[in-house]
Amino acid sequence: MPKISVIVPVYNTEKYVEKCLKSIVEQKMKDIEIIVVNDGSTDNSESKIQNFIKENKNLDIQYLKKQNGGLSDSRNFAIPYVHGKYISFVDSDDYISEDLYSNLEKYMDDDFDLIKFKMQKVDENGNILEKLEGPIFGECTGEDGYEKLCTSDKFLDPACIYLYKTKFFKENNFKYERGTFHEDFGLTSLIILNAKKFVSTGEYGYYYVQSNSSITREVNYDKEIKKAKDLLIHYDNMIKNIEAYNITKKSKDLVKRYYTNTVILKAKDLKGIELRQYIKEIQRRKIYKNIIPSDLKQTIKRIILKFNIRLYIKFVK
Repeated sequence: MPKISVIVPVYNTEKYVEKCLKSIVEQKMKDIEIIVVNDGSTDNSESKIQNFIKENKNLDIQYLKKQNGGLSDSRNFAIPYVHGKYISFVDSDDYISEDLYSNLEKYMDDDFDLIKFKMQKVDENGNILEKLEGPIFGECTGEDGYEKLCTSDKFLDPACIYLYKTKFFKENNFKYERGTFHEDFGLTSLIILNAKKFVSTGEYGYYYVQSNSSITREVNYDKEIKKAKDLLIHYDNMIKNIEAYNITKKSKDLVKRYYTNTVILKAKDLKGIELRQYIKEIQRRKIYKNIIPSDLKQTIKRIILKFNIRLYIKFVK
């Protein structure tokens, strides 16, 4: 059994995919299998992948090809092919440091359900643009860790900054919501809360590439509308699932508040009829109930959210 299975979904990333795969095969820890999922690419990605596999025949690389279904579908599609003790997701336009997995190996040996590390934003030349910081802590339950992350980590959600014990992932039947934006937001919190043994490390080993096009592209308003609708889908899924979880009421209240704040923040990207419709959906779900009034400030926030969402949106951060 390999120690780790690295899942790399690929869709039209011919410019980046070789660098991504090279960063994985050059890991200091060699006990790795790579699962490449071609998600119906229409550019030269397939040729790049096939050439890379030919040049690395001695390595454990599985190549899967499917019709385009999006990032979530590609991740879900790959899970049955995993043989490793741990799962890692690496997006094909990003890359990782050569010692990422070797530096995390001690946690794998200690049988953690979930191992968190950190990412840094880089430009296409590898220059560091931003190190995305967050709390570091030792062994704890997922519930305790989630409380720490919720209060001080702005990058809790990305699937690519965790290692998942395969048995833990499969036994809980975790799946990313197909055909949606913010798929990591939809699932990561629920994964954390299910973990019995969780750690958050200070290892900066994931490089999140900010391409020139991603930095300069104009906002696509239709896409923003869909993103808002998808956040509501993820919120509804959370509400449906969370009550069945064997976790404390405090943890349930915390995750509800986390989702609520994200849903409300998205309203700032909408206008006109779309904003009015979004507010109606928020009101219909009565999400103001997720603000638990522990003091006067929280009581005021809950009242404002219940009766004047537009006013609340102006002040929420």
